[in-house]
Amino acid sequence: MDYMPEDNSRYKDVDYWDERYKTEQCYDWLGGVSKFQHLLEKHVKKDDSILILGCGNSSMSGDMYSAGYHSITNIDYSSVCISVMSARHSNCLGMSWHQMDVRQLSFPDASFDVILEKATLDAIMVGEKSPWGVSPETACFIHKALTEISRCLKPGGRFISVTFADPFFRKRLYAKTQYNWSIKKYSYGEGLEYFVYVMTKGEELSPEDAALEKKLLEDAKSQPPMVPSTHSEDEEDFISNIDL
Repeated sequence: MDYMPEDNSRYKDVDYWDERYKTEQCYDWLGGVSKFQHLLEKHVKKDDSILILGCGNSSMSGDMYSAGYHSITNIDYSSVCISVMSARHSNCLGMSWHQMDVRQLSFPDASFDVILEKATLDAIMVGEKSPWGVSPETACFIHKALTEISRCLKPGGRFISVTFADPFFRKRLYAKTQYNWSIKKYSYGEGLEYFVYVMTKGEELSPEDAALEKKLLEDAKSQPPMVPSTHSEDEEDFISNIDL
């Protein structure tokens, strides 16, 4: 079955994902967990409480459980996905599955040691035409999600974002004092490079990232011109379509 939507904007449509998850068994955006496990091991302890955002039908949760991470909470906004995945992993004690919106997490403050997302934010932004001009709607969505992520992290907790997004574009979303975290950047992959950002709750932005935040605030006041995107939008692998 061809799972490619007619338009990339459908990646934000829950109806699209519900239909896809009814027949698709597994798909791992940006590769399986083995590709970046060496980075996870540096920042995630086996006894950490972990929240995975937009889990989809990825093998990541199951692979992490097999590797010894047994306190894993998974959320996705597709009820079909949650039903399928909870049944598939019903024998994994300590693993739970919940239908939930990343903009409104129904967990108390400081609930998790680690919050992890892999290509979830990329999917939210795939309809954007330019990395320089994220629409107000998408910017609001991302801000709400990041605010909730920060709220649910314990002091010293880590938000780990696995993405195709170059730091020049992605750091402008993460480098905000109000989220109360520092940012470290890693990468993996041969040929096509992917990135892993680790935000640590309670640490200050580096001088470089603080300067970036200040510059972006100043630029916002002057409203710089939009730069059009030249990427194609007709491939299933949307990671090559935008540079957000």
